[in-house]
Amino acid sequence: MQITSKTKIDPLLREYPFLLDFLVNLSPKFSKLQSPLMRKTVGRLATMSRAASLGDIALNDLLAAVAGEIRRMTNQDVKVDFGTEEQRPFMDREARLEVLKDIIRDLHRGADLEPLKKRFADLIKDVDAKEISEMEQALIEGGMPAEEVKRLCDVHVQVFKESLERQEPPQAPPGHPVHTLWAENRALEKILFSLDELLQQTLTVSGPAASSALQERLRFDLETISDVEKHYLKKENQLFPLLEAKGVSGPSQVMWAIHDDIRAHLKELKRHVDQGRMAEAGSLGRQVAKEIRDMIYKEEKILFPASLKTLGERDWARVKHGEEEIGYAWVTPGMEWRPSKSFTEKELTMPDDSKPLPKLELERGAMSPELVDLLLKRLPLDLSFVDENDTVVYYSETSDRIFPRSPAVIGRKVQNCHPPASIHVVNKILEAFKSGKKDAAKFWIQTSGKFILIRYLAVRNKNGAYQGCLEVSQDVTDIRTLDGQKRLLDWD
Repeated sequence: MQITSKTKIDPLLREYPFLLDFLVNLSPKFSKLQSPLMRKTVGRLATMSRAASLGDIALNDLLAAVAGEIRRMTNQDVKVDFGTEEQRPFMDREARLEVLKDIIRDLHRGADLEPLKKRFADLIKDVDAKEISEMEQALIEGGMPAEEVKRLCDVHVQVFKESLERQEPPQAPPGHPVHTLWAENRALEKILFSLDELLQQTLTVSGPAASSALQERLRFDLETISDVEKHYLKKENQLFPLLEAKGVSGPSQVMWAIHDDIRAHLKELKRHVDQGRMAEAGSLGRQVAKEIRDMIYKEEKILFPASLKTLGERDWARVKHGEEEIGYAWVTPGMEWRPSKSFTEKELTMPDDSKPLPKLELERGAMSPELVDLLLKRLPLDLSFVDENDTVVYYSETSDRIFPRSPAVIGRKVQNCHPPASIHVVNKILEAFKSGKKDAAKFWIQTSGKFILIRYLAVRNKNGAYQGCLEVSQDVTDIRTLDGQKRLLDWD
């Protein structure tokens, strides 16, 4: 027989099974071939030349070693053609995904960046935004914690950066949600440019007057940049739920965790500025400015293109319908884009598999669904309900909600409505409710001068069976100040 650079790995291993252990001993990187999925995808398509790239070993050395082992084990006459093979990238999507995942796993294990970039160039060369999202999702589903994927996110973007740079930027007309997010990014970059100049001054500022003036200018820029919260909320409450409904959950799990890092760092930066710690403010400010710029890059090179490929016109109409509730950061949306067809209110606010509302015969009386909705919206509370399967099925759309919601949250798993860092708390509460160990959990926070009470209440039927979890959020700032009694109406 003859072995060449074009000999395929999979048939070789099927004919000579002993080569699998031999290859693993030759290079630990060949241990990937022990996975049936890797053999089915990459192994089926990989030649000896590509295997050399995977194993980080010289092609001629690999050919000679394999031929020698076959001779030793079988006494066959094995000839070797040491000619080279022109490397062509994998085109099979499943194989490409396995190679991408394998590269990131090696990053996770601490491998050097440059050899991995070369392996990527040899085996794939180009990758699109959707493949990166699918890879991140597959890694999380395969057991890699979302926090770890988030930590590696900047590094694996470096691996794919040249490929991403060659792609055309996503195009959307003014008024389309992607165009609005893109315009917000342009405004954000201008604010960051102004912030950069102020942060540079923290290195040289001297004297109380100069420090005070710089402190006020930093406060102004940080107050302006705080509107990035609306930008991130539109992603978390609008884009992510619709992507998840299409089976794409990678961005929500990775990006949301980075949003929370940026939020925490901005709060800490404001504390440094308020307390006059200019050196600390300069150092942290430069860090968070880089984090925000990196997020802009990931949005425009990965999230937006993947979203445009994945979501249909009704999805974008739903995003457009809900984004006004959250608001816009620094820009006014254009008017050019409109869906090509009109959608009903139900089509824009309910998930695809929603069922007609039943007639409501209550334990004490009866009301139409419309009246029940009006009643719930009139309560001075934010209500959300998660059913027994952990699916969000309702929230009260009050005019002054404490925590913004959008219609896209309906039908979403509640775990996906919280940042990765707090999912373990959500699951702990739900597990205790379902088991019957607990019936309520209570928290309170202070934000924007308000004292917010948050309660989670287990809902059970007459037989005690768990039906779901009710979340009640209430601004109790004024209630906490009440004293004595009031018996008379004091209207003017």
